[in-house]
Amino acid sequence: MFFELIAANIWLSVLLTSVFSLLVGSFLNVVIHRLPLMMEREWLEMAEEAANSQPSSMSAELDIEAAEERVEAFPAKPPEHPGTFNLAQPASTCPNCGHLIRWYENIPLISYFLILGGKCSGCKTSISLRYPLIELVTAVISGFIVWQFGFNPVAFGIVFFSWCLIALTAIDIDHQLLPDKITLPLLWIGLILNSFGYFTTLPSALWGAILGYLSLWSVFWLFKLITGKEGMGYGDFKLLAALGAWAGADMLPLIILVSSLIGAIVGGLMILFNRHESQTPIPFGPYLAGAGWIALLWGKDLTGWYLQLLAV
Repeated sequence: MFFELIAANIWLSVLLTSVFSLLVGSFLNVVIHRLPLMMEREWLEMAEEAANSQPSSMSAELDIEAAEERVEAFPAKPPEHPGTFNLAQPASTCPNCGHLIRWYENIPLISYFLILGGKCSGCKTSISLRYPLIELVTAVISGFIVWQFGFNPVAFGIVFFSWCLIALTAIDIDHQLLPDKITLPLLWIGLILNSFGYFTTLPSALWGAILGYLSLWSVFWLFKLITGKEGMGYGDFKLLAALGAWAGADMLPLIILVSSLIGAIVGGLMILFNRHESQTPIPFGPYLAGAGWIALLWGKDLTGWYLQLLAV
């Protein structure tokens, strides 16, 4: 009854969804910052355990080298976090002065602009604008989805899909990393939802996952055989597999085309205006995420429009 009352008023639905998504956006900021650090700690601990248990073995040396290579993906050495470190602990603090962030300093948007003025209350160091931006983008996208599709399970699924893509996009921009802890659950949830036919049929979702992974996997190895270099990471394969599991196999050409086109344009502009070195890798995950989001919402309409254009 409660959900029916909310669903009956579209603007109330959008408002409640947006407010709740502001809180989710605040949590996504935690995920974006802490999850890569948690992964780095795990890699180093695994390599240390392997070195201590088999100090002279080839496998231990390979584990240590792999951990060191992974850590190099981070632009700067993160601060040490002794003791428990996860998405819930320890409490958030200012990275500059260690000031413990109080609850009223952590209200989405309001704290940043009205209470703190964009600065730490302890040391007055500027706080990145990206924190409120993530919160705002999460709220706007979530509210837009409910406005488009209504207050129903289909919209809830797309909202969750969007939250995951926002986190993956920011992490990939920061570290050129697409964590399995997000992409793999996203893949399985897409298959589960489509077993009930939410966005496509289960066979299409299954083959979307398979072909999504294999398509980029094939490009990766072909490029490596020709050039001897790795053109993308394995996280890109898994992300495209997840997008295929949600949108279906028939949306993969659109996702690949749109992501490649946007990536080429943005990358070319960055190089042209000297914002990026031509030899420096550009994360492909954000373009895949954007194209996958477009494909899930409007893929069938775009494909139909394109086929009509060809017929003309």
